Amino acid sequence: MTLPSLFISHGAPTFALTPGQLGPQLRALGEALPRPRAVLVMSPHWSSATLTVDAAAHPATVHDFNGFGAKLHTLDYPAPGAPEVAESLVNMLASHGLKAVRTTSTGRDHGTWVPLMHLYPAADVPVLRLSQPYAPSPLALLELGRAVAALRDQGVLIVGSGSLTHNLYELGAGNAQAAYADDFAQWIWDRIADGDLDALLNYRTQAPAATRAHPTDEHLLPLFFAIGAAGADWAHAQRLRGGITYDVVSMDSFIFSPDRGEHRATAAVESTQTMELL
Repeated sequence: MTLPSLFISHGAPTFALTPGQLGPQLRALGEALPRPRAVLVMSPHWSSATLTVDAAAHPATVHDFNGFGAKLHTLDYPAPGAPEVAESLVNMLASHGLKAVRTTSTGRDHGTWVPLMHLYPAADVPVLRLSQPYAPSPLALLELGRAVAALRDQGVLIVGSGSLTHNLYELGAGNAQAAYADDFAQWIWDRIADGDLDALLNYRTQAPAATRAHPTDEHLLPLFFAIGAAGADWAHAQRLRGGITYDVVSMDSFIFSPDRGEHRATAAVESTQTMELL
């Protein structure tokens, strides 16, 4: 069983309570996919100088944010960890010349548990995390994804959790949609649909409003991790249209699947393959 890799825009922490357009699609996707042995997540909210693997058996839910209301701080995502998969991951990285260390002392950041509340709301699928390296390039994240791709053949769902656009300086009340955010999201999808990996890797100089969509690029880098983990299956991409939240945050997300469009979440899905919409 080969599972897809995913890029999920996790948006603001409020996504946990306000599913919007994307939440129901993630829930439908979780129901459509074969049940994973585990989910491996990389999020920009857990980064380190040395690659680190979360090997805890029962990681805590961390509320690593402020200013979004008290209710969010009461939420828990008690999915078990995956220590055995963590051990396999460390060994797999070593076989590619990449040193990784284990930890059992860090809880799950919101970039991990917020989207999983929609994808697997029962919190019954084991979850582990791989830290995002400090200041990497898109190419480095692509290669890191390729190094862990074999986990997909072992029943592990690989998720890059980030944001297709992420400009905290321009967050609004959600009453408008910034054209540049939509334009940037569409450019990313068009390049994926074209199979133009070189343009994606050089998005900083080629994409419209790149530095405005991402003043810093840590929230887009998980996309390259997901593409790398997909291997040749990145050519079978599907887009989940998530709309724009907080005026400037695109929630569009991507499925990179070996099944050429068979894992369809809703009619909002677009595919690089010809497919019949639900």
